[in-house]
Amino acid sequence: MRIEPYDAHQVDAVIRLSLRAWAPVFDSIQNAMDIEVYQAFYPDNWRVRQQKAVEDVCAAEDTTVWVATEASAIVGFVAVKLDSENSMGEIYMVAVDPDFQCRGIGSALIKFALDWMKDAGMSVAMVETGGDLGHAPARRTYEKLGFGLFPVARYFKKL
Repeated sequence: MRIEPYDAHQVDAVIRLSLRAWAPVFDSIQNAMDIEVYQAFYPDNWRVRQQKAVEDVCAAEDTTVWVATEASAIVGFVAVKLDSENSMGEIYMVAVDPDFQCRGIGSALIKFALDWMKDAGMSVAMVETGGDLGHAPARRTYEKLGFGLFPVARYFKKL
């Protein structure tokens, strides 16, 4: 497995693996969230919104993206944003193709991003994820890599 800078021609592969990786997460979110709120967030299907989110992140000038490749196939990616004013790097988005999960690729991408943040002069790293069952594997990975939880309560109500 290699980690290399993202190139715009890789966007379709990154989108495909992301949507496959996040399908169980969005099933979990739907089960954990009030259905009317969920439908307000994702009226056309969560895939439509997530595809746009991945496209936007990959094209954003304030974001650096790397891909993990194995045998020339893209098997994961990580996107990082830096906040120089607060000396904080954020792992903004990360996903590993389901066929390649549980092989350490996500951890390798995160470690790579953390090293890059440190080299860029950041003193703190942050990542955000959900507290639902679908995000449990992500939480385990972040905790295994030394991230500490800062509890947040976020409430939603359909208007």
